[in-house]
Amino acid sequence: MELNDLIAPEVYNLTSEIDRYDSDKIALRWEGETGEKRSVTYHELIEKGKRFANVLTGLGIKKGDRVMMMVPKIIDTYVIYLGALRAGIAVIPGSEMLHAGDIAFRINQGGAKAIIAYRDYIDQIEQVKEPMPSLQYKISVESTADGWLSMDKLMAGASADFTTVATRRDDIAFLTYTSGTAGTPKGVVHDHGWAYAHLRIAPRRWLNIHEDDIVWATAGPGWQMWIWSPFLSVLGMGVTGIVYEGRFHPAKQLELLQDYKVNVLLCTPTEYRLMAKVDHLGSYDLSHLHTACSAGEALNSGAIDTFKKTFGLELKDGYGQTESTLLIGTTVDTELRLGSMGQPLFDDVITIVDEDGHPVPDGVIGNIAVRRDFPALLKTYYHQPDRYQAAVIGDYFLTGDRASRDKDNYFWFHGRRDDVIISSGFTIGPAEVEDALLKHPAVKDCAVVASPHPVRGNIVKAFVVLKESYAGSNSLARKLKVFVKNETSPYKYPREIEFVADLPKSVSGKIKRADLRDLEISRARKKGIKV
Repeated sequence: MELNDLIAPEVYNLTSEIDRYDSDKIALRWEGETGEKRSVTYHELIEKGKRFANVLTGLGIKKGDRVMMMVPKIIDTYVIYLGALRAGIAVIPGSEMLHAGDIAFRINQGGAKAIIAYRDYIDQIEQVKEPMPSLQYKISVESTADGWLSMDKLMAGASADFTTVATRRDDIAFLTYTSGTAGTPKGVVHDHGWAYAHLRIAPRRWLNIHEDDIVWATAGPGWQMWIWSPFLSVLGMGVTGIVYEGRFHPAKQLELLQDYKVNVLLCTPTEYRLMAKVDHLGSYDLSHLHTACSAGEALNSGAIDTFKKTFGLELKDGYGQTESTLLIGTTVDTELRLGSMGQPLFDDVITIVDEDGHPVPDGVIGNIAVRRDFPALLKTYYHQPDRYQAAVIGDYFLTGDRASRDKDNYFWFHGRRDDVIISSGFTIGPAEVEDALLKHPAVKDCAVVASPHPVRGNIVKAFVVLKESYAGSNSLARKLKVFVKNETSPYKYPREIEFVADLPKSVSGKIKRADLRDLEISRARKKGIKV
């Protein structure tokens, strides 16, 4: 595949990809936590999307406008996206975990004309006290709250006859905000052309989706990964998607994989790790599952080993960002190399550079960089061009992550640029230390950061969450240190371990290592250590 193959036609609306599958084939099978089930065909879904497009345009919301959404894993979520995008209206995803300040920031910074929210999230939105001058409409899903328009009532009177707006490939489709692990969230601008490129990369070359597959991608609608997979990679390939609206329980997830005879699974490393620890794991029938992929953070080798031994499945890691699509991964035509991120999708477009933007030799740690003309890269950060320029060096956009490359062009993750630990001259990636700790039966979760040290500059510090049957002690800390020394290079072991009840996380569930680093810096200063 050449880079030119990823460039969309000049006039292009991404909903045309889904329209190709207009038929009575089941598009989505939904199940709720209490066991309620529904399904919708492609024809029904497309028709509902057209009706919602008429709803929005009837309210005066038009091409180029933005709407924000706070809707869970339900069929209506797909309808709302399809309707807005068909009308040329950009979508701002919003997680149900957002607080009033987060909601107001997105609406005001994104200039949203409407917010569409599920009944359970209306109270959160009503708690916003600051002015939101762009907001004209509040639309409720499965609710008739005071001051809110009812989506059900609006849809009941809407026509299913709608001509798709002739958007251009560089018209905005999504305004997705980063999780804000450092500083205020950045509004990532993706156009319709981004979706065209994404569909020709991730579903085919990584997820390995085929025409009759049943696909389950577990991401929630508040984040870019939902747009990547449950939305585009499912509907854009014309397959049947599984949607489960319920809290995560590893045994339940295994049960659903078995019962729905899922062929392709995409979930997070945490989900794989917890599933791998379920009792009697081998009693579940996952024989229909031909591809299992992971994204979000580095995948630890313990889960990989367990799924390989139990089911003969190779868990395939994949790397991308809110700002892009899949960039690096174990694709259908590459061999899995344990612990590696995989290989770049385009050798001359995705590379590793130093701080001056020059490619580094094999084996040298540098910055993962994407050439700026890559069609599946963000256009900019919305109304924050300075933050975009801060991530640019020459012809490259820096992802903020560090890696090295071996002689066979496999990439090896070494953490965020600001996560990398320099101790006594050694460069240590926190992901490798965390991976080793997670193999220990006492460790439920962990985060590794640099802790200032008067002699070594920094030492490796681990914050560890233990499983319920274990208690923190000096003895256990010593055992964990020895364990890590045996799992990885001895100089990488955590010289200090602190047992904690939980870890600080962003609303998207990612560990906020910056908070832990700041804590260690503050503690060091109180001890008189020069930082």
